[in-house]
Amino acid sequence: MVAVLVVVAPLLLLTGFLWAGQRSVIYLPSAVVPPPAAEVIPGAQDVHLTAEDGLVLGGWFVPPPGRGREAAVLVANGNAGNRESRVPLARALAAEGFAVLLFDYRGYGGNEGSPSEPGLAADARAAADHLAERGFAADRTIYFGESLGAAVATGLAVERPPAALFLRSPFSSLADLGERHYPFLPVRLLLWDRYPVAEQVAGVDVPTTVVLGDADRVVPPEQSREVAAASPNLVEEVVLPGADHNDAELVHGPEVIEAFVRLADRAL
Repeated sequence: MVAVLVVVAPLLLLTGFLWAGQRSVIYLPSAVVPPPAAEVIPGAQDVHLTAEDGLVLGGWFVPPPGRGREAAVLVANGNAGNRESRVPLARALAAEGFAVLLFDYRGYGGNEGSPSEPGLAADARAAADHLAERGFAADRTIYFGESLGAAVATGLAVERPPAALFLRSPFSSLADLGERHYPFLPVRLLLWDRYPVAEQVAGVDVPTTVVLGDADRVVPPEQSREVAAASPNLVEEVVLPGADHNDAELVHGPEVIEAFVRLADRAL
């Protein structure tokens, strides 16, 4: 009996800790306030987005040099860092003629609030509203979601179908991902946030590209492939051999940008 308690008690304590503090495990915000946009990207503008609950979010609008494509990219970040971490991506997309909106979720980049699935959904809607006010309706916007942001972008696409959907390193669902990393815990019973990406993408009939690294140690490649297989309008599944989750080639490398341009050429 004592031996059983020695094994079970720590497991129960860990389960309780993860249940109470699970969002601090899922969301890893940088509280650092990014510098003014123009100091980082010439011509970029600081913007403020207002979510439906009144929360004000910081963002950067990056116009393309020259005339551009008259299309925008809404970038939904992953679970760490802030918008300054996405500068190389924004520069690369703008160089291809796209207007780019970078923004930070609640709790990130000096924004007030705490991240959650409903909160990030509201933040993404605020970003789409901002682009619409600038003349970029959903049918002239491509959602670019990375990792957790792929879940946010897919959820937004269910509500407001875009011109196209670009998902980099998507997981099939947060529960699937949690079970992979915490196989000894009843993850499905514990989770507050669900992010059912594969289930949702099956109902999004817009041109979709999924990019993954086959050496990804954060999101298992088979989960990204499951998302690709669920899409009813898959343009490409792009696999970067040897790429891990946060490798530059998978985050903003030339193969990623080329795949994005191919998707845009197909959709716009």
